[in-house]
Amino acid sequence: MSSQDLKEQIKDMLITNLMLRVPKEEIENDLPLFGADGLGLDSIDALQLVVSMEKTFGVGIPNSEVARVALASVNSIHDYILQQTGRKPA
Repeated sequence: MSSQDLKEQIKDMLITNLMLRVPKEEIENDLPLFGADGLGLDSIDALQLVVSMEKTFGVGIPNSEVARVALASVNSIHDYILQQTGRKPA
């Protein structure tokens, strides 16, 4: 799977599992997922996102410090998945 394919799969996961009303094309890879300057996700969304990542990619997030970094954007989720699965960017 290429890096771009993985990022598209992450966006699909975000839209489907968090029931976002944002078109996939409008989610930039470096757009902050949390806060007013980004998608505006909240702590409940973060919990759903962690569960979705475990189901979709088999990757868990052990604590809130890791979550803050790993769940910042599509790019950070992508990098975290690659790091945890030992895959190299394609």
